[in-house]
Amino acid sequence: MICFPNAKINLGLHVTEKRGDGYHNIETVFYPIPLKDALEIVPAPDFSFTQVGLALDLRHEDNLVTRALNLFKNNYDIPPLAVFLKKAIPFGAGLGGGSADAAFMLKLLNDYTSQNLSNETLEKMAVEIGADCPFFIRNTPVIASGIGNIFKAIALSLKGYTLCIIKPNLFISTKEAYALVKPTKPSLSLREIVQMPVKEWKKYLKNDFEPGVCQKYPVIAEIKAYLYDCEAVYAAMSGSGSAVFGLFDKDVPLSFPDSFIWKGIMK
Repeated sequence: MICFPNAKINLGLHVTEKRGDGYHNIETVFYPIPLKDALEIVPAPDFSFTQVGLALDLRHEDNLVTRALNLFKNNYDIPPLAVFLKKAIPFGAGLGGGSADAAFMLKLLNDYTSQNLSNETLEKMAVEIGADCPFFIRNTPVIASGIGNIFKAIALSLKGYTLCIIKPNLFISTKEAYALVKPTKPSLSLREIVQMPVKEWKKYLKNDFEPGVCQKYPVIAEIKAYLYDCEAVYAAMSGSGSAVFGLFDKDVPLSFPDSFIWKGIMK
């Protein structure tokens, strides 16, 4: 069986307060995009994991796909499988690639073993892997709050826009990004802002991580400015970076040195 885990972008991100437990409360919109990995499972004499495509800087046993497999195995019987993962979503980009792979692995195993688990059950399993993993179970636009683990559906469509993602050869850890941000209560909620026409987002839709990250890593600001120079309707860093995306109402040729670049039509 094979599936194609997709990435997500963050449309705006407000870091609203630091919690007593050391985490931060946020407000953001998770939106699924058509940049995809490929994940396949096949019967085998023994369990194995093979990853190809974009290189990941972690051991196979630390891959979230392996964690999802082990979590499922702890609760349900699974015959030995060979797992193959082809990475096309860049790592450490703020695009949720690892979380998507883990969530899709849970869904794939649910189908393969005919457990018929509900989305609610799969989401409870997914949250044990990571705060944003449950998003990819239903994989529809949501407003995320709390630490990024509380989801409310939102009617939002970017159908027809051309999405461009540029990721420089740069890794920004989530911990580092939070160290550079000052929590602030927004004057407008994200729900209000994203209901505005997309052409107005440039004025109102902000990612609170951007000022600190751009100051420390000017290339992020350079990419965002480049996308606007190319007539993006809206451009922003996704999550804590380092990927920057632009929404266009037409196809445009793009290039940026020493960077991963992807374009696709939103559906």
